Parts: sequence; structure tokens; C-alpha cells
Amino acid sequence: MFESLTERLGDVFDRLKRRGALSEDDVAAAMREVRVALLEADVALPIVRDFIAAVQERAVGQEVVKSVTPGQMVVKIVHDQLIEMLGGDAVEIDLNAPAPVAILVVGLQGSGKTTTTAKIAHHLVEKQKKRVLMASLDVRRPAAQEQLRVLGDQALIPTLDIRTGEMPVAIAKRAMDQGRREGYDVVLLDTAGRLAIDDGLMAEATAIRDAAKPHETLLVADAMTGQDAVNTAQAFHERVGISGIVLTRMDGDARGGAALSMRAVTGQPIKLIGTGEKMDALEPFHPERVAGRILDMGDVVGLVERAHEFVEEEKAEKIARRMQKGDFDLEDLLDQLRQLKKMGGLGGVMSMLPGIGKIKKQMADHDMDDSLIKRQEAIILSMTVQERQRPAMVKASRKKRIAAGSGTTIQEINKLLKQYQQMHTMMKKMKKMGGKLPPMGGGGMPGLGGGGLPPGMLPPGMGR
Repeated sequence: MFESLTERLGDVFDRLKRRGALSEDDVAAAMREVRVALLEADVALPIVRDFIAAVQERAVGQEVVKSVTPGQMVVKIVHDQLIEMLGGDAVEIDLNAPAPVAILVVGLQGSGKTTTTAKIAHHLVEKQKKRVLMASLDVRRPAAQEQLRVLGDQALIPTLDIRTGEMPVAIAKRAMDQGRREGYDVVLLDTAGRLAIDDGLMAEATAIRDAAKPHETLLVADAMTGQDAVNTAQAFHERVGISGIVLTRMDGDARGGAALSMRAVTGQPIKLIGTGEKMDALEPFHPERVAGRILDMGDVVGLVERAHEFVEEEKAEKIARRMQKGDFDLEDLLDQLRQLKKMGGLGGVMSMLPGIGKIKKQMADHDMDDSLIKRQEAIILSMTVQERQRPAMVKASRKKRIAAGSGTTIQEINKLLKQYQQMHTMMKKMKKMGGKLPPMGGGGMPGLGGGGLPPGMLPPGMGR
């Protein structure tokens, strides 16, 4: 998410920060490059104009001229303006209404609307402990209603019974009646989509809105469609009226222009973002954290939250105690690799660390992606229990057997063993220091038992 924009802005600000003093011309030149970077990221032109004007007005003022570090001050101004553009504060789904609260889900066909409806239901059940009923109002797309039912079964969330020939408005009324009778907190109404905006789509969505009187109307938009997603948001807001936006496929959008434009164009907040295929891959949208990630400042708060959610605390503490004694084997490493996968894999974790954008190319050159975790996990799983506990046993003939069993090479096994040995040596040094953990590069990842990223997660020269 935002990779290309982060890279471009990083280059601009690195040059600014190297200068001891900044003139108006320096700021103007930097803003021209920021303007181009935003346009290339598919941010709408009017929004770019307003953004640059607001930044430039503050950046040539006294607070920058008199600052000890003018370049850093310009970055802070851009950061603050990005937060403002993205909506300021995080806004969650509003359930402050008499139960059952109706939530209408609208959007174009192919935006991931039905899957997102199930994800929202799962989010409300898991995070807010609400009783949720889902209803599909899509009578046009073949098997659309069945799709929601299947997703509901998988997530153990009830769905409204399907009745052949029933029209969308009637389904919405029946869903609300059942929600009232059976004491549901929330009723999610998944509407039909179209391949493009048309009067029929809007008329149907408006009729459902009038019948169900939803407290929230959420637009599901695919971030990968860029400027088209912004146009869709504008059209839905004008015709139906939306109260919030859910952006899907944010994990696959390297540009991020949709996220930066939609709040400004509609005046409505982005409430949730889809970050993957799984049912729990839906996160609240935090403007401040997103602005930090765009400017390569990371999202450490989000990382700690993710660690607390997915890492097994008891197991992490057990590994930490073993590390402090200098007693760390490949079973412990396997546990850490699995914890890392739960937290979103190597890419998910690294994207939330400050300054990581500058070393992404280096990571790619070292084949550092989520397949690395899978390969290392396969190597360890192909070992016997004794080999995991005593890695020194793994010699030539054993390496051949492990390589064949894991589908990897002897070179990869050698690399893993070498990195394990480096980590083991580091643990012994740490024991002599009184159990104090060194900084990132060998340790310090929140929630991973104090053990940091597993060995091999950072190529040579990337640690401190």
C-alpha cells in the first residue's frame, strides 16, 4: 500500500532534510515534485491543488524559517496536512441507534461487496460482541444470495432465508422484521451491484434505503480502480447518500490515490479497509497511521495492536525466558516464524516499521518476502525433534535428506543454520549483559517474546 508514493516522497524529503536552511524557492521546487508524486499516485487533481496550496502556505511561514531543522519541519507540515486530507480522526461504524441497527452496503459489481459484508459482520461480532443478521438483496447476479449464505456459514453468522422471486425491497423489510423479532443488534443489507453506475442501480438502492431507513450506508469501493473509485463514491453520495466508505484491496494498491481522494471528494470518512482475503483481514482506518506509513514513519502503534491480537502471550513469554538464559533452539525459531505469519507475514510487519521504505529494494534483492518464511518453516519441519533441539547435529547427509523433504536447497539450509548460530551467539552476549535485548535488527519486535524478527529476516547491513 502506497509503495510508489512513499518512495517518491522519501526522495524529495531526503534532499530537503540535507539542507541547513530552506528558501522559498527550495520549498516551491519540493512542492512541485510532491504535486507530481500525488498525481502519479492517482490522487484527484482538485485535491492535489488544495493540498499543495495549504502546505506551501505554511511551509514558507515563520515556523519553518526559524526552525532548527527546516527540512524536518516541512515533512511535519506535509504529515499534518495528509492527516487532515484523510479525515483527521478515525471513525468507526456508528451503532448508536435503536436495535436492530440497519447497515446498507452499496457499491459496484466486482468491488468485493458481498465478501466485505461478511467481513463487516465478522468484525462486529468479534470486536464489538454484537448479534448480527446478514441479508442478500442481490436478486440479479446468479448465486449472489447463496454466496452470502456460504460466507455466513463459514463465519458462523446467521443469514436471512432465501425466497425465490422475492424483490429487494421486500427482502429488506423481512430482514428488519426478523431482526426485531429475534433480538439482533445489527442487520447488514447487501445490495446488488452493477458493472457501472446507472439509473436502475441508483433507483433500487434509494428504494431500499427508504424502506429500511439504515443508520449507516457504507460504500464498498475497490482501491485498485483508483480514480474510478472516486467517481463511484461521488455518484453514490449524490444519489443515495453514504455515511462512510470501506476500501477493499488496499494491500494490492501501490499508489493509494483512492484513499487520499475519497474523503475529500465525498466529505465522508473511510471507516474500514480490506487488507487481504481472510475473514479477519478488515481494519479500522486511522488517518494518522496511514499518513505515517505514506511518509515512511511506520505504524508502530498498529504493529503493537496486531501483536497483542495475534501473538500467543504465554508462548512468547516462554521463548523470551529461554532467550534470556541463552537457550534458544530451532523449535523456538519455528514458533516465532508462525507468530510472524499470524501478524500478516513479513510484508505486513515490515510495512509498519519506520524507515523500511528505504530498504525495500535491498529486501527484494535478498528474496525477502513471505515465501522466505514458508521455506524456513518447511526446512525446520523436515528435521527430526533431536535435530531441531540440537542444530549442530545437522551435517552433510542430514542436510540432503532435509533439502529433499522440504523442497529447498542445501544452500538455504546452510543459510538458516548460520543465521540461527548468529542469533544463538547474540543470545549468549545478551545473557552476559544481564538479559538486556539489543535494538531492532536482532530483536525488539513487539509481541514476539522480545526476540525481534527471526534470523534471516534482515539481510546483511540492514540491522543497526
